[in-house]
Amino acid sequence: MKKLIYIPALILLAACSSKPKDKKAELAELKKQQADLNSKIAKLQAEVGTTDSSKVADVSTLVLKAGSFTNYVQIQGKIDAQDNVMAYPQAAGSITAIYVKVGQHVNKGQVLAQLDASVLNQNIAQAETQVDLNKTLYERQKNLWDQKIGTEVQFLQAKTALESSQKQVASLRRQADLYRITSPISGTVDQMDLKLGQVAQPGVTGIRIVNADKLKVKADIPESYTGSVSTGNTVKVIFPDANDSLTTKVSFAAKVIDPASRSFAAEVALPQRKDLRPNMTAVLKIADYSKQNVIVVPVKAVQHSETGDFVFINQNGIARRVVVTVGATYAGQSEIKSGLKAGDELITDGATDIEDGDKIKSTPSSSN
Repeated sequence: MKKLIYIPALILLAACSSKPKDKKAELAELKKQQADLNSKIAKLQAEVGTTDSSKVADVSTLVLKAGSFTNYVQIQGKIDAQDNVMAYPQAAGSITAIYVKVGQHVNKGQVLAQLDASVLNQNIAQAETQVDLNKTLYERQKNLWDQKIGTEVQFLQAKTALESSQKQVASLRRQADLYRITSPISGTVDQMDLKLGQVAQPGVTGIRIVNADKLKVKADIPESYTGSVSTGNTVKVIFPDANDSLTTKVSFAAKVIDPASRSFAAEVALPQRKDLRPNMTAVLKIADYSKQNVIVVPVKAVQHSETGDFVFINQNGIARRVVVTVGATYAGQSEIKSGLKAGDELITDGATDIEDGDKIKSTPSSSN
């Protein structure tokens, strides 16, 4: 009897253990396990990095050499003539003659135009007649005095009358000079504001004389460059309209700051050039900082982080991060004060796509 009861129990247990599992529950369990694994994988990748040690990055490199670095202040100015003046009449009067025309070369002191001075000329003629008479009287009185004839007073009166009349003529001639417009410099007539019959006024109408053989560039330098721009600085002068340029020195830098513009004047004397004219635009690149025997790198090679600036160099096919101290930067080039030396192979192109320790394949850059 006991044997008959035991057998059905075993059969019942076997039947229960062979019952199929719920597939939905099994799928949910596997997905949960997969999510846990993905999370662990992502965490480990963040800790050890995702770089494939077998991958080689293509980069461009540059072997560094010590050289010179110059920083420039770029200012726009204009060409002016060192001798650029207006010749005005010094007395009012109608113009009776004009002796020059625009474009004509004139010499210093040359008469350019004549104003009406007819009344004054008549006075000069009368005074000269009086001089001739006084001169004759003086000579006769002197002859008499030499012969001890007459008195000394008569001789002195004749002498005084002659000198007085001569001074009067000289004074009238100086007045007549005011009715002539003369050139204060040697140069070329650049502008003519006078016409025959026109009434000219002092300081109003005149003739412009320009000496185009002596030109200069004038510019206003911002106050912030007071300590770096001074007389004697090297300057590159570029003339965009003339497609010309030259390198020279700053010939003058003012010491006084203009209170309105907060700038100071600077001038650069120019050599004679036939294609340059007053009022042409000129660009001044003034060297305000220069250093020799320094490492200079392209700006694109320098990267920035919270801890400072850095670059990558090639060490036997491995990228190495180097912390650098950057100085001045100009025209896409940066001065490196510390961190690099001549002979280092700087990674230029591709530096932003690599990490410290990456394997690299380098291609030399064409220039520094």
